[in-house]
Amino acid sequence: MARQNPNAAARAAGVSRLVREAQRLPGRKTRTAPPELDRLIHERIRLGIVSALAVNESLSFNDLKNLLKTTDGNLSVHARRLEEAGYVVCEKYFVGRLPKTVYRLTPTGQRALERYLDHMEALIQSMRPR
Repeated sequence: MARQNPNAAARAAGVSRLVREAQRLPGRKTRTAPPELDRLIHERIRLGIVSALAVNESLSFNDLKNLLKTTDGNLSVHARRLEEAGYVVCEKYFVGRLPKTVYRLTPTGQRALERYLDHMEALIQSMRPR
């Protein structure tokens, strides 16, 4: 079972509270709070993986590692979390004697990224003065 960051829930609650308070400031129209943030995608490396795969049909493990400037272990842990959620698929095969790992974004992952981007746009709009 994956360990959860004990501060993640507190941060998420804090962000939601700040959004609600900002919406009640004088001179602002009251708006409904945006939907909950997808914490799975919100992490920097996972957002990078999903974003890179959204604009590429597929990317190899090494392509992603170089693009995101991360380590093998870090990338594999984050990619596995996305795979477990059904956001990406992983294909492993050999080219000659060398192993090759390729990732693709699934339709579920594409929808999750679109929802995440919509959420971030709503959050930005709720913070801008009218």
